[in-house]
Amino acid sequence: MDSNTVFAQSISLKELGIENAKVRYQLSADELHAITLQSGQGVENSTGALAINTGEFTGRSPQDRFIVKDDITKDQVWWGNVNIPFEPQAFEKLYNKVTAFLSNKEVFVRDSYVCSDPNYRLNVRVVTETAWSNLFCYNMFLRPEDSELANFTPEWTVVCAPSFMADPAVDGTRQSNFAILDFTKKIALIGGTGYTGEMKKGIFSALNFILPVFKNTLPMHCSANVGEAGDTAIFFGLSGTGKTTLSADPERKLIGDDEHGWTNENTVFNFEGGCYAKVINLTEENEPDIFRAIKKGALLENVVFKAGTNVVDFDDVSITQNTRVSYPITHIDNVQPGLIGHNPKNIFFLTADSFGILPPISRLTPGQAAYHFISGYTAKVAGTEAGVTEPQPNFSACFGAPFMPLHPTRYAEMLSKKMKDAGVKVWLINTGWTGGAYGTGSRMKLKFTRAMITAALKGELNDVEFKNHEVFGIEIPQDCPNVPVEILNPRNTWEDKDLYDKKALELAHKFKANFAKFEEFANAEILAGAPITE
Repeated sequence: MDSNTVFAQSISLKELGIENAKVRYQLSADELHAITLQSGQGVENSTGALAINTGEFTGRSPQDRFIVKDDITKDQVWWGNVNIPFEPQAFEKLYNKVTAFLSNKEVFVRDSYVCSDPNYRLNVRVVTETAWSNLFCYNMFLRPEDSELANFTPEWTVVCAPSFMADPAVDGTRQSNFAILDFTKKIALIGGTGYTGEMKKGIFSALNFILPVFKNTLPMHCSANVGEAGDTAIFFGLSGTGKTTLSADPERKLIGDDEHGWTNENTVFNFEGGCYAKVINLTEENEPDIFRAIKKGALLENVVFKAGTNVVDFDDVSITQNTRVSYPITHIDNVQPGLIGHNPKNIFFLTADSFGILPPISRLTPGQAAYHFISGYTAKVAGTEAGVTEPQPNFSACFGAPFMPLHPTRYAEMLSKKMKDAGVKVWLINTGWTGGAYGTGSRMKLKFTRAMITAALKGELNDVEFKNHEVFGIEIPQDCPNVPVEILNPRNTWEDKDLYDKKALELAHKFKANFAKFEEFANAEILAGAPITE
């Protein structure tokens, strides 16, 4: 008799309102893989990974994410189009419908936890309708030892029923799919969508409330790694800015690629036990860690195979551009034991500025750091729509607005204080365009970006001369090892210097227009970090 059979005897879901279910408890990755194949819900690719299709939804649905407005949340959450309120009574009724729907069915239950620092550990029980959803949670959440399961007490519960469809007219949802957090009941309720990222980001959103409000810990949408000297580096950045690529450094150990907490004890810990990476245009040459992690145990989502084979065509986006893979972090070699780092010394804000205005590397004051953190800027390249010839700015507060229940300035003030207390340097890294905007200039070479980050990490920029950018006020190093001097100041790379000045001012105005909604909550130091537009 294996451990799964032993523990299955003691698990009941009656407390959750799920009656007479056939509970498949704590199945291994291999078992979940096999069940998915047997049920016809997935196929195996050429490297042994499981490939599934998430159905109608191939990404998160931000307009269908709700937070129950109760005594815990009503005066804390920054309510609006990101954090949409849901009535407690409506949640109770909808929850009861979902649990009735799961009753008398086969369900998959996994006990796991988040937050790798034992002082901040949060036990999570996951109840899923499908085996592959459970495999995703095996990959992404942290995995308890078998010896811990007998006395496991969940603090939060995720209930995920992709085939349950809500009735908006009755249930208070916008449409048939929903992802709802209830901080009183400590439940993340997901229905009508098979997109697995809703489970990951549901718990991330819960931690983004719990850690600052109750634990005085800053939650961060970032990657992190640690050097041989024990110094931790943190990388913030939106999609396409290089967060995963640049934190994968052969000379440093990876703490994690997406979600972390920064504690009062000055430790940085991973929330997760795995990685959830985009695989669009994936190649072994450009992303070797991710490419090699796609093996037995990994879960591919919404990918397409090359005709007549089970070989993934990573360039095929006919289902979605948001093709993904989840895998346990143990699929990567160079990982920090315990997924905890100490002594944060450098923070990098990554932006792919397709306007070609921001320097490839610059140093920020605490006020500027808070301002740019709240702004969360990157820029999308010009699209294919008729008449769209200019890059488009993209601002996402705290580099993760869809997952932040509190007002962005709450997180920014915590970041500023931690920076000062720990003596951390903050750098703005433009991985985007140089020599002009998209269409005129060229993308910054990855080898130069890596050289700049390495120089910052090794302290090689401590004694060089810095000059302030005329509009953004950020400090530009005048020299950097292994980087051509002429690219450090972006104005020098433009043929038309007057045009650069004009476009820099235009971008500064875009920053200020975006920041207007935060101004009344921001302190004087943060406001002083704004660009100069007069």
